[in-house]
Amino acid sequence: MRRVLTIFTVLLLGYFVPILAAQAQTAAVHGHVSDETGAVIPDATVTATSTTGKTITTKSSSDGAYSFNGLAPGTYRIAASYPGFDLKQPQTFVAKGQTASLNLVLTVSSVVQQVTVDATDHSTLSVDAANNASAVVLSGSALDSLADNPDDLASDLQALAGPTAGPSGGSFYIDGFSSGEMPPKESIREIRINQNPFSPEFDKLGLGRIEIFTKPGSDQFHGSGSFNIGSDTFNSRNPYASVKAPFLLREYGVNVVGPLNHRTTFTFDGRYEDTDNGAVINGATLDLTSLAIISPYSTVYSVAQMQTIITPKIDYQLTKNNTLSVRYRVTDADIPNSGLGGFNLVETAYHAHSLSQTTQVVETAVLGATAVNETRFQFFNVSSSNFADNPGVSIQVLNAFTGGGSPVGNSSDVQRNYELQNLTTLNRGSHVVHFGARLRATSDSNLSEQDFNGTFTFGGVTGPELDANNQPILDGSGNPILVPISSIEQYQRTASLQKAGYSAAQIRALGGGASQFTLSAGNPLLSLSQVDLGLFVGDTWKIKQNISLDAGLRYEVQNNIPDHRDWAPRLAVSWSPKRAQQKLVLRGGFGVFYDRFVLSNTLTALRYNGITQQQYVVDNPDFYPTVPPLSTVASSQAGQVIQQNAPNLRAPYYIQSLISVEQQLPFHTSLAISYSNTHGLHQLRSEDINARLPGSGSYPLGNSNPVFQAQSEGLYNQNQLILNANSQATKKISLFGSYTLGYARSNTDGPTTFPANPYSSAGEYGPASTDVRNFETFGGTIQTLWKTTWSPLLTVRSGAPFNITVGRDLYGTTLFNGRPGIALNQNKAGLIQTSYGLLDPTPSAGETILGRNSGRGPGSVQLNMRVSKTLGFGSSGSGLDASGKPKESKPRYSLVLTLQVRNVTNHNNPGLIIGNIASPLFGRANQSAGANTQTGTSFSESATNRRLELQMRFAF
Repeated sequence: MRRVLTIFTVLLLGYFVPILAAQAQTAAVHGHVSDETGAVIPDATVTATSTTGKTITTKSSSDGAYSFNGLAPGTYRIAASYPGFDLKQPQTFVAKGQTASLNLVLTVSSVVQQVTVDATDHSTLSVDAANNASAVVLSGSALDSLADNPDDLASDLQALAGPTAGPSGGSFYIDGFSSGEMPPKESIREIRINQNPFSPEFDKLGLGRIEIFTKPGSDQFHGSGSFNIGSDTFNSRNPYASVKAPFLLREYGVNVVGPLNHRTTFTFDGRYEDTDNGAVINGATLDLTSLAIISPYSTVYSVAQMQTIITPKIDYQLTKNNTLSVRYRVTDADIPNSGLGGFNLVETAYHAHSLSQTTQVVETAVLGATAVNETRFQFFNVSSSNFADNPGVSIQVLNAFTGGGSPVGNSSDVQRNYELQNLTTLNRGSHVVHFGARLRATSDSNLSEQDFNGTFTFGGVTGPELDANNQPILDGSGNPILVPISSIEQYQRTASLQKAGYSAAQIRALGGGASQFTLSAGNPLLSLSQVDLGLFVGDTWKIKQNISLDAGLRYEVQNNIPDHRDWAPRLAVSWSPKRAQQKLVLRGGFGVFYDRFVLSNTLTALRYNGITQQQYVVDNPDFYPTVPPLSTVASSQAGQVIQQNAPNLRAPYYIQSLISVEQQLPFHTSLAISYSNTHGLHQLRSEDINARLPGSGSYPLGNSNPVFQAQSEGLYNQNQLILNANSQATKKISLFGSYTLGYARSNTDGPTTFPANPYSSAGEYGPASTDVRNFETFGGTIQTLWKTTWSPLLTVRSGAPFNITVGRDLYGTTLFNGRPGIALNQNKAGLIQTSYGLLDPTPSAGETILGRNSGRGPGSVQLNMRVSKTLGFGSSGSGLDASGKPKESKPRYSLVLTLQVRNVTNHNNPGLIIGNIASPLFGRANQSAGANTQTGTSFSESATNRRLELQMRFAF
């Protein structure tokens, strides 16, 4: 495969050299169609008429772009039209073998016309790579239909993108930058999803790519102010809480745009969020008096979440051909009781705070009549801190509760990200060549006291069954009857036997005592940096009106790993049987995409190298609950976990192929059927390379210290069948939908994936975490009586796989990821009956080990709905237009009332499924979907199952 890619790369290099050197004899004109406010107008009809009367017609694409290539020398009249809009004056273009940029600004039609609608659909598809029918482009009312909250908006966009190709999830690009924060919805001009998936400009896989473009300034003053409110009064109870959780949402927003002078415009966005979210704690614990197990244990706790976002932007016309945009954003987020919910008790809370600042500078230059160059620079700085409310030792009872002090201790992080891009577009007749470079640098100053106070872990054991007097129950032969003991039962036995005065050895013999004690020490401060570079060149060749070829080549390189050979060729072709009336388009594409080895992986290896910091691990400690001095732990037989990166580490990459058939249907409807194959090589995974050798009890490196090595030996394979439909049935009904049938298999789910048995790969290649069989989305906008707009968004997906474990360290790696065996002897003591068969938590020699990700969780159904009503008032004045006819009066002010409901059907969508077979919650979740992510300054609004929000938005 490497040889094939090398040959393909050489061929592409040979292809681009003559293209870049050639001088076209024909002319080209391109530009954008927009309205007076700068909003783009897709699907506008653009015509070029020569002096001989020959007319060429095209349509503006989803971003308002149009182009005419291969124009013979002569004079042309360029015009554009769109229902409800007019071009005041056609533009004249003299073709002399050059390329020109010509933007067309349409104004609202002032004359009311009677229009007869033809029942025949004359709309056509396009062979342009950027206009693939499977893409979703959101602007105007379609954008208004999505959530206002940035986190909810990101969730909606990921649902629209569908199950992404590859294991990394969807990728966001904000104004072309690969990092940053979601902008306020009021400042977003357009969102493109899954557009032109094989463009060499982007490093990530095209399927699942979400591009967000913010609005420019305006030469007229516009503005809006909004207020959102939500309360638990109107919401439904969380299915994982014994009582209704408190919830109060208050969001304030302001957006103002306008001119500063005749060359400068501005945009200002402000947003403040104040949310009291009920964190649902759900697990099992002990009654402090009787020491009886309380299962299930459920309670709620109110968590205050506050966030302020301020975003000013300036657009300045430097010269006739140069524009400069400067955007600044500051975000301050504060959560006093972070980390609560799930198994985490109130005592584990910590105060999280972050301050992020983003500066973006974009300069666009029209270089004569042949090229456009854009330079982008971004500085993204994030400062965060976490301070534990209780600095004591942490107690982790797996799949039951986590109590004691918070293991985060007092930690802080300052990360600075720099991104510089330069992009150039050249028109060469029927060729549009684009090339550029992206340079990124990241520096991180990280102070971590993670686990500096120690953690006791109870993972469950196999031990004797006890009677009421804590004595082992014997079988007929006089031997103790052994049974699996869950983590909470192990914790209970420990507490009961300690209270009764048993020694540590006696407690251990009776199935009590902690399974593990960990303690970190050393220098908490670490500073490091990383740099990566990406270069690309691409050519869009309009071979004929109905044939388009896109070829591209990308090269990426970074420091911190020895891999410097990351060539990524891309190729895509589109063909329609007919030059005009292109109602059937066939597409095919192939590309290579790389993932960068992120800085956090390097940080982990440098921090826990045994010198900067030490990670001590004591198996079956006999000193619970007392934490011995660090010197005692260090001088004892405690193992020290070392983490490192493999010396031959490679950047993971994916070879993706895609074929699709697009068909134009009646009623302005298009259908696309696609097949995608993704083959991932050198995927990241980890392995203990110093695990105890089977049978001998010795260690490969001569000591007992586990050595966790990050490697790039993983494999990933995915096949997807994708159906996309888009319909503009009427001017008031716009609908879209998609369905994906997918299969994904791998032997890793990321760099933290370890094989259950360090000396066996049996069962490791199985369903990937992204192996979601069925995924459907449906949405759109529907305008009904009284100008009320209904915007549904339905997402239905089948269950994802989960890993089934015994919750114990079976192989001496200090990891609790051992998988059960499939029982051969059904009479063996301690077996556990599950829906996946009779499983053995202590696998015997010869038993088949259950494969990775053998569990399958339930599916989910999420129906969101927005209902909005606009009230207009205040006349902007009528007057006369240029022809002397009265102008149509439009409201100067508007009040938009919106009701947003998330999870209309109140469907229970479970979160992470518990895979520990010894847990009483095995095969179930203890939180709703999305509720397990509230850590640090990540906001959560999952206190209730069905959430209602009311919004008032005043605009002028």
